[in-house]
Amino acid sequence: MKVMMALSGGVDSSVAAGILKNAGHTVCGATLHLAGTPQHDAQMAADALGIPFYEFFEQEAFEKKVIAAFEESYKRGETPNPCIICNRLIKFGLLLDLARKLGQDYLATGHYAKLKHDAATGRTLLMRAKDPAKDQTYMLYLLTQDQLAHAMFPLGDLTKKEIREMAKDMQLPSANKPDSQDICFVPDGDYAAFLEKRSGTAYPKGNFVNEAGEVLGQHQGIIRYTIGQRKGLGIALGQPAFVLSKNAKTNQVILGTEEKLFSRRVFADRLNWIACEKPSGGMEVTAKTRYSHKESKATLHLLDNDLVLAEFAEPQRAPAPGQAMVFYDGDVVVGGGTIISGDKNNEAID
Repeated sequence: MKVMMALSGGVDSSVAAGILKNAGHTVCGATLHLAGTPQHDAQMAADALGIPFYEFFEQEAFEKKVIAAFEESYKRGETPNPCIICNRLIKFGLLLDLARKLGQDYLATGHYAKLKHDAATGRTLLMRAKDPAKDQTYMLYLLTQDQLAHAMFPLGDLTKKEIREMAKDMQLPSANKPDSQDICFVPDGDYAAFLEKRSGTAYPKGNFVNEAGEVLGQHQGIIRYTIGQRKGLGIALGQPAFVLSKNAKTNQVILGTEEKLFSRRVFADRLNWIACEKPSGGMEVTAKTRYSHKESKATLHLLDNDLVLAEFAEPQRAPAPGQAMVFYDGDVVVGGGTIISGDKNNEAID
């Protein structure tokens, strides 16, 4: 096969490229320059592997499709996950299109995930990686059937330890390079400072209030707070206080006790189904409402206006608007959507 490998210069994508080359595929490397100063590690990885290398400068597309959407989501009081959008629109959107123009059959990445063809339905299934601590299917749930059918994930059956060992065997320059953790365009993790620099002004201060609307104090700008946050509030209420929700229209941050963070029912829109077409109501799945959360048993109820309600067996902590809710059937990703709200009424549905 002719395969374009998305090379970041990190150990994962570098080893993935080596695996593909050793398997007999015709491999080229490519990197997208999207934000910040161009890095040369990807070129070094391609040189070490002896494969052709392409560079694409797509800052404008990244700005419009990912960064601007990230900013608007924060302005609405949401907690966005730009990596999920980037995977669909940029990595498996724009870069896959570029690969096809160069005559490539597949686009490969260093994501920890697996793919399987379902002969019964003709669909390409997205499945969990072998290493549960590294599994990235949550980040890939928005991919389309066409994108998945032309994707390759060479690391799906490997652990991080095995990949580090392979990198040393391949004499790759990234063998001991640490993993990146933060969003690529906010490398220091200070989202508020990034957004204020973009807007050229500080986000206005506003009120902390309780659920009854009573003013408790002053916050430092709504973008500085996330649902479930306890630390850094700078307010003393005589008992632990947590961010329950945010109201962008009134510029208020609503505080309360920890038990008020839990929701048995979580609503989502902007749905994407992978393992099936839109399912019928009452589908039993496991679901997770954040990348770092462990999934829990839930029943999906399909609602009007292309909404889904996930009724969890156990209430979930701090489901945040803007985050993804992803559904699983065993190791198979059923699909997912963007959280719009959690329902604090934790009684079971009749």
